[in-house]
Amino acid sequence: MEKIKFRELTTKAGTTILAGKDEKSNEKLVAQVEKNEEVFHTAAPGSPFVNIKGKAKRGDIKEASIFCAKYSRDWKKNKSDVIIHRFKGKDIYKKKGMKIGTFGVKKVKIIKVKKKDIEKHD
Repeated sequence: MEKIKFRELTTKAGTTILAGKDEKSNEKLVAQVEKNEEVFHTAAPGSPFVNIKGKAKRGDIKEASIFCAKYSRDWKKNKSDVIIHRFKGKDIYKKKGMKIGTFGVKKVKIIKVKKKDIEKHD
């Protein structure tokens, strides 16, 4: 069985953030999300699913949003602000017939990640 590796980031607060690298790792990432953990994905298709492990501490939401935006197709193509969807693990669902790495989400909060914040992390 192949070992799936995630992108990993430790925030300034010491929290671990995981991100998928492709549809297979996104599938595995979502499978390990706890129901109250924060998850992020761009509004546009083509981004990693990003998961804050445990309870988010001060600043973690912003860092996770930037991390998600930085590796998105939207950022690579447009190099401008990126709209991120933030949601809880319990709000993610998968319907029969949805392709690998694709999920539905019930409740979404919208975060706009500024171009200058992403560039600082490049």
